[in-house]
Amino acid sequence: MQMARDLGVESHVLVGKAQEESAGELLEVLRKNDVEVLALAGFMRLLPQSVIQGMSGHVLNIHPALLPRFGGKGMYGMHVHRAVIEAVETESGCTVHMVDGEYDRGRILGQRRVPIVSSDTPETLQDKVKEAEHRLYPEVLSSYVRHLGQARD
Repeated sequence: MQMARDLGVESHVLVGKAQEESAGELLEVLRKNDVEVLALAGFMRLLPQSVIQGMSGHVLNIHPALLPRFGGKGMYGMHVHRAVIEAVETESGCTVHMVDGEYDRGRILGQRRVPIVSSDTPETLQDKVKEAEHRLYPEVLSSYVRHLGQARD
């Protein structure tokens, strides 16, 4: 929040409410600020369908694995990285996807792969995936917004 304030970016925090309770408030904030794309960053709850529909489906999220594998309820944070290592995968990565009301099931917009080496731990894998996320998400989001704008023109 402080970084947003320092940059002069308006921010809103909705806490302490059930998601369905806060859906109307969230939609009001999004509409009031003319938000056309909602870019979640590792959001780990299901958004209410009313929010997804209210955003005309323009809701994106990023997941710390190569979907469709290692996604779904309970697959977040270190749980994902442990599962990938325990499956003896040779690579992992991250996925930017559309949010559709189910965990990690929306259309995939982009992925970035990272190699797994024998010395990797869930912690080192998390670091590599996080670095990939920080490169991938801005690229995919920029492309998505650009195409959205072209579709309107």
